[in-house]
Amino acid sequence: MTMMAGKIKLPVSTAELQQQYKNAKPFPHLVIDNMFPDEVLDGVLNEIPPLTDDKWVHERRERLAKSNLRSAVEFEEKGYQFSAFVNSAKFLYLLTELTDIWSLLPDPYMGGAGFHVVPKGGKFDVHADRNIDQNTGLRRRLAMLTYLNKNWKPEYGGQLELWDTTGSRCERVVEPIFNRTVIFEVADQNFHGVRPVLVEDRARMSFAAYFHTVPDEKFIPHASVYAPTFYDRRDPLRKRIANEVIPPVVYRVVRWAKGKK
Repeated sequence: MTMMAGKIKLPVSTAELQQQYKNAKPFPHLVIDNMFPDEVLDGVLNEIPPLTDDKWVHERRERLAKSNLRSAVEFEEKGYQFSAFVNSAKFLYLLTELTDIWSLLPDPYMGGAGFHVVPKGGKFDVHADRNIDQNTGLRRRLAMLTYLNKNWKPEYGGQLELWDTTGSRCERVVEPIFNRTVIFEVADQNFHGVRPVLVEDRARMSFAAYFHTVPDEKFIPHASVYAPTFYDRRDPLRKRIANEVIPPVVYRVVRWAKGKK
């Protein structure tokens, strides 16, 4: 952690960045270039093991294709130091200054976080993030992505897309270039996705972190909520969330009962 202390670089004051975050469209977010020292991320990048290593979890589903290294205890020295820093009180206070979200809690168990690698053909369909940490039950409030892709070109694909609240229109595209950090609010209508990677000899690499608060009594946990397909766009958000949270048998019974009324 000492190697990171005092080395965060911001383009403007935290007060200005907080206003940018709150006013950003389509939902609160920041895109900050060169926030961390290049040499720190170089060290992190050089430690990423090959995808053939058994440390990786490979997800290959219809809506999602990427590989994850989520356990901080399996990181090498530089990766472990970086993970410890972004989960430290010092960094949490900075995030509060940037977002005005108080009492943020870290994610030392790396639920869904860590290194993400998207190979050719890999993608992440448009979705709103899971709003609960699987390990602690805390409410996810912020996601942070730091990209590790040197000399990345737009034609390689892999761009982050930020969509409107209906999940039907892309409103911002972010190139995943080296030492670019994206911080965004996790909320039920904050849809985003990753375009497919299009090149054979390159993979899109990033380090992801999530930050949390204690849930209140109104909190309703759910898994990732995918944007509707072309034929399902009229489904209300509450129906899509119900599909994610309620067990299928219970959901079918509820629908049957409503149909009988």
